[in-house]
This record gives sequence, C-alpha cells and structure tokens, in this order.
Amino acid sequence: MSDFDAIDSLLDAVGPEAELPPCQVRRELRERARLSKAQVARALGVSPSTLGGWESGRDPVGEVRTKYAYLLDGLNAKLAAETDTTAVPTQEESVASGTAAEAVTAVSSPEPGQDEDDVELLTVPEPCVLCGRPAEQRVAGFAQHLDPSDCQATPAETPKPPPTAPSVLAQEPHTARPPRPADGKGAAPRGRAFQEPSGPADLIHEAVHAVLAEHQGDVEAASAALLKRAIPDAMRLLDETRKGARYDVIAHPWIPDILKKQTSKGTDQIWEARPKWTRPELPPGKHEVTALDINGAYLSALKTHLPLGQLEHSTGFAHDRRRAGVHLITPPEWEHDAVLPNPIGQRDEPGPLWVTEPTLRLLLRLSGLKHGLCEPPEIHESYTSGATENLLEKFRIALKDARDTAIADSDELTLEYVKAMYSKFVSTMGESNYNRELYRPDWMHIIRSQAFANLWMKALKAHDGGLPVVRAMGTDELHVIGDWRRVFPEGRSVTEVKVKDTYTARTGTDASTGQEQ
Repeated sequence: MSDFDAIDSLLDAVGPEAELPPCQVRRELRERARLSKAQVARALGVSPSTLGGWESGRDPVGEVRTKYAYLLDGLNAKLAAETDTTAVPTQEESVASGTAAEAVTAVSSPEPGQDEDDVELLTVPEPCVLCGRPAEQRVAGFAQHLDPSDCQATPAETPKPPPTAPSVLAQEPHTARPPRPADGKGAAPRGRAFQEPSGPADLIHEAVHAVLAEHQGDVEAASAALLKRAIPDAMRLLDETRKGARYDVIAHPWIPDILKKQTSKGTDQIWEARPKWTRPELPPGKHEVTALDINGAYLSALKTHLPLGQLEHSTGFAHDRRRAGVHLITPPEWEHDAVLPNPIGQRDEPGPLWVTEPTLRLLLRLSGLKHGLCEPPEIHESYTSGATENLLEKFRIALKDARDTAIADSDELTLEYVKAMYSKFVSTMGESNYNRELYRPDWMHIIRSQAFANLWMKALKAHDGGLPVVRAMGTDELHVIGDWRRVFPEGRSVTEVKVKDTYTARTGTDASTGQEQ
C-alpha cells in the first residue's frame, strides 16, 4: 500500500458516526424480532451486559457502532416489510392464527421466572441434553426442550413430574449439565429435570482443555493462545457470575474529568497510594531478612467497595460508608515512618489530593480508637455512588477456586491463565483499547488501591506481631526480620504467603539489598 493509499484509507474512516435510534426503539426492534440479548451480543462481538447498556442510555463508538446501526436498520426494514404485507385476516383465520401463536409462544417463550436473555431460538435443531431428541431452543448454552412434555427421557433418567407440580424450568432457569444416569449414586432427585450448575470455575477448566486439545497438547502454544484470550474470557466469566445478581454492572457510566487522562500518554488525577518504602534505619546488629511474596494480590483486591452507578458530586467532611468512589482529602501527618510506611504512599508534594475509597477507609481506620496512629483525614469533596463490597465476589471466587485447583493439580498452564484473567481484567478496565466492554477507571483505581491497602495491613500485622518491617513495595512485596511463620501462614493460597528471597542486613547497610552503604 502506498503512502497515498494509506491516507485515503484514513480519510475514509473519518466521517460522521452512524446514526442510532433512541434506546427504547433499539430494545423494541430486538424484542419484536424475537432475538435475545445473547444472540445479538454474540453477533456484534460484545457481552450481553454491554448490549443492555446500549438499550438503556449508552451509545457504542467506533466500528461496533456501525455494525449495530446496520443491524438495527436491517431489523427495522424487515419488520416494516412484514407489517406492510400482512393482510386483514378473516374471523376463521384469526382464530387459527391465534391458536398457532399460542402454540409458538408455548414452545419458544420462557416460563415465568425464566430469564429471556438465557433462551436462544435455534435455526437448526440440536440434540437435547436431557433426552437426545432435536430441540429448537438453547438455555444457558445448552440445547433443551422448554416444555417438559416434549422431553422424552427414560423414566430412570428423568422422572415425569406430577401434573400438579410447578414447571421445572421455572425452578431451574440456568442449566449447565444434564442429570447423571440413575445408577443409584448421585441420581437427580425426583421432580427435578435438571442437575445443579457445575459452577463458573468449570468454564475456566473447559477453556484450558479445549485450547490444549486444539494445539494437540503443545503447552507452550496453548499458553500463548490462552493469554491472548484472557480479557474476553474474563468478561464472559463476569457475565456468567452476574446472572441472577441483585445489581447490574454499569459498564460505561459518565466519568468526571478527574478520572480522565490529561494527555494521551499522561495520567488522571487519582492517587492510588502505592507503597514504595524502605525502613530508614535497621535495629542494631546483624539480621536475617525475609522477602515475602503476597499471593494473588489483585485477586484478593476484587473484594472491595465498588460504586454501582454513575458517580455523583458532593462536598463536606462526612463519609457515608454506604457509598464509594474517589475523594479529595488533606491527609493527616504521619509520624511513624521510622517503623511503618505512610498509608498514602511516598508523596513528595504536600496538600490535598484525590484518593480512592480503600485509601480513605484505611486512613479512617488507623485514626480510630483501636489503632490511634493518625488524625482523621479532612474530606473536601467526593464523587461517589451507592456501593457494595460483593459486586465482583462470585467472579473472584470462581477465579480463586480455579487457581486453588490448578495449584493442587500442579497445573501451571491453568494457573498462568487465571492470573492473566484477573490481572488483565483490572489493568484494562480504564482507558484501554484491549477491553471496550468495560470502562470503569474508578473501579481500576479502587481495586489497585485495595491491593496496596491490603499490603499495608499485612505490614501492620507484622509490626504488631513483633516483626520489624524492613520494606514494603507495590502490591505483593513485604520484607521482615524474625520468625515470620508465627505471624503468617506459609503456602500458595491467597490467604498465605511464600518466600521470595532471604538476605543478611545490619545497621549501616542498605535495607533492601543488604549491601554496605
């Protein structure tokens, strides 16, 4: 391609954005076409939660906007054509068509309580996971009959419920596996046609096995492929773990300017309180220093207070623990730098600064009666929303369970895949070209700061346990003197620590290297 061809291509890409109908019309077109969110999202290459955002107030950008506009225009044209060609039926035709419509609704519509977005209509029938006969619907990714009477399983496998029993599908809307054969062990209980879901962690193991089989057992090639798909796989896992949740994930809310980068390569105004501290002077004598590695720091930090919706501005000194976000504060003086790092990190400039929820809560905790290590911070203004600490809890537990299983099985391939999923999930939820499904820079800063706050609390635990703290760095590095095993459990789980290094240091040496100064 010549230079002018490249310029022409660039000019072609510049132009007015594709026009989209109002949000309520977008949803109406999809529902009139009898398409689920899952079907449309898959065609556009996004998640159902992202599509839900486009139907409730947000707009897509870039190439996916053009695709979405093309889809909506096509649906509008098709539905308009069907309306124009519909003749006025006779009374007999109305009765017949009404009966047919009721029959179609009985087969294709979900039962009461069933999530319509989990039901897909199949153009080509697939074998039902229960009886093996052709089914025209897929529920939660599995082909199956929506009407139990259509499912002709053997009596031993699927006992037919009594006529007065409630619909099976209304009881079990999300199906992951067919029931086990009735061999006397683990048989499905009477009156239930579906086995309990196997759990989101199984999605991770299934992905690893599929990629490993695709690359014919080549672990190195499989690892490279899994790392490339870690971000979209993490988003799919998030959608899976949010099914039936009390709160929706607002993927693209309005963001205040303080959370936006000032330049393309610059940063925003949020201070994450990243620790980078070395003890200024060691205790007298020669010491054996152990550098401890904190396992799964970002994974543990997913359990933090996250704002649910759009951030709202407020002023004043009060802190509402039911809300979370970012806060402009004047931090208190820190008088313990000789033995513990400053909770707000190593900051050169004095005065007010924007901090996240975990940093503010840490300062408030340390200023309380239990610790009394500093004065309370002065809060000037805040951007917050109603919050919950458990928004990502099922997502975190699924990753943790997969990580624990991989460690127990010495499965390094799955272990690296899981690590890539949660670390890239956190790092790309801000302004990133690698994850356009989620734009929450507030969450990114909050999760990072929670990891730093967790490390700080481990430093305090070591100090209170009689272990002189020598160094605290980043999210997962803590250097201490003494018998650390009486304070911290050793191992590879997220509640344990492991040894990264040991070295000898004495007064008059660099505490981080053990070298004489």
